[in-house]
Amino acid sequence: MTTEQPTGTMRAVVLDAAPAPPEGLIIRELPIPQPAAGEVLIRVRAFGLNRSELHTRIGLAHGVTFPRVLGIEATGEVAACPGGELAVGQQVVAMMGGMGRTFDGGYAEWVVVQVQNTIAIDTGLDWATVGAIPEMLQTAHGSLTIGLDAQPGETLLVRGGTSSVGQAATILAKQRGMTVVTTTRSPARAQLLLDLGADHVVIDNGTIADEVRALFPDGVDRALELVGAPTLLDTLATVRVHGVACMTGMLSNSWTLPDFYPTGDLPRGVWLAGYSGGAGDLPAAVLQGYLDDAAAGRVHVPIGHVYAFDEIVQAHRDLEDGTYAGKLVVLT
Repeated sequence: MTTEQPTGTMRAVVLDAAPAPPEGLIIRELPIPQPAAGEVLIRVRAFGLNRSELHTRIGLAHGVTFPRVLGIEATGEVAACPGGELAVGQQVVAMMGGMGRTFDGGYAEWVVVQVQNTIAIDTGLDWATVGAIPEMLQTAHGSLTIGLDAQPGETLLVRGGTSSVGQAATILAKQRGMTVVTTTRSPARAQLLLDLGADHVVIDNGTIADEVRALFPDGVDRALELVGAPTLLDTLATVRVHGVACMTGMLSNSWTLPDFYPTGDLPRGVWLAGYSGGAGDLPAAVLQGYLDDAAAGRVHVPIGHVYAFDEIVQAHRDLEDGTYAGKLVVLT
């Protein structure tokens, strides 16, 4: 706890309205926000980019007010915590809870979030690596546990495997002792997925059910849908009776199914789930364990590219174009 909270101004990335091109992200000087009881001020060292922020910028997100500092996650150090729940100087990650949507988020040098959406960490990893992990790991872990209830020995299909969440899901699934089939639209990226530990890679041309069934005639036990609504029905066709498909991602920027007919579109006996979550779905021990494994070289952190703060426009261009496989990270 400290009685001298930082004051003055900070750089922040502001979106005045949506939809907007990447050039609509403007770096401005704003007052450093001040935390109230139950909140924490974080000196942001790095933040990851997410499809959620792209959806906000292109006008697909709901419940966002403008102008808004984007960013549903951030990594850094505690600068002030009026309630004393976290010590000043403590390394932390923060995610979700309305960040970058209903209040200003992590695309800034400082951010205020609720303590409950913050997780304390202890690591010697560089900030770019740490900044790539929080939301990526939360989404992958939550999808496998809450969304799919994935168990050791089962087969898992990861649709959208070269995304940061897809790569993290493959890593976590292999740690659980699962057999992983993953997909990519680019044959050039197949080796990347095999290097992560995937057992099979399927080139995704829009329909993969027949190829997956050739590998597993009865179907896979679990399927993680990260591409979105356009491929969901095909993904469902890869799953065995009493298996589960979980729709988590919207890489396609499309998440609704027009004229969805459950008894006709859902294969007989296949269960469909959805997953979205926040910091509460990522146990501190799981996050710290992943950081420790990364520091020891036991797991790979799938970073696509690292940007300087003033490269935010280019970063969003690359996010929209899918230029890199893996997580995009910005250093402040």
